[in-house]
Amino acid sequence: MASVLILVAAGAAVAALLALRLWVVLHSRVLGPRQSCSLLVVAGSGGHTTEILRLLENLSNAYSPRHYIIADTDEMSAHKINSFEQNRADRDPTTMLSEYYIHRIPRSREVQQSWLSTVLTTLYSMWLSFPLTHRVKPDLVLCNGPGTCVPICISALLLGILGIKKVIIVYVESICRVEHLSLSGKILFHLSDYFIVQWPALKEKYPKSVYLGRIV
Repeated sequence: MASVLILVAAGAAVAALLALRLWVVLHSRVLGPRQSCSLLVVAGSGGHTTEILRLLENLSNAYSPRHYIIADTDEMSAHKINSFEQNRADRDPTTMLSEYYIHRIPRSREVQQSWLSTVLTTLYSMWLSFPLTHRVKPDLVLCNGPGTCVPICISALLLGILGIKKVIIVYVESICRVEHLSLSGKILFHLSDYFIVQWPALKEKYPKSVYLGRIV
């Protein structure tokens, strides 16, 4: 009986410490001044990649190196990213020294995939995402809704929970979402440091979000 009580008490203590660490991570949002900011960008197929690259057009060269995460079967996004970086270098010769990398992880969910199997594929994707995120150790994660961003953002959050590194998570909801959040948005609304929406209707429904108008 005593051993059971000890185990229960130990489990409660661990849970309390993890809860405290999570609270600290979610509330310590100050990013100190720095010369460069390592950026991890989650790109999705189709419109998601187009939108995220439009956002990156307005970022300075200080956001370097840039690490792009795409699904392992998404060749179109890889082509768009390479073209974007090449055009960026052509416009400004100083960007020739900037670094960017493309990493691949399995998709969390394929089109028309059942929800039951989605749980398994998401767990598998997260299993592979954490070592990648731990290796990159970005200062900031930027994403805009593809399912691939969920395991990446959770992995970035775990870096802070484990005391490895505090990573700022910025989620920008897709311009296509006018009145309702995407599934990724509903999950990451409570986990991101900054949650940006592009329509006033979403700002009214989610007062804690940041409304900047149309930014893509």
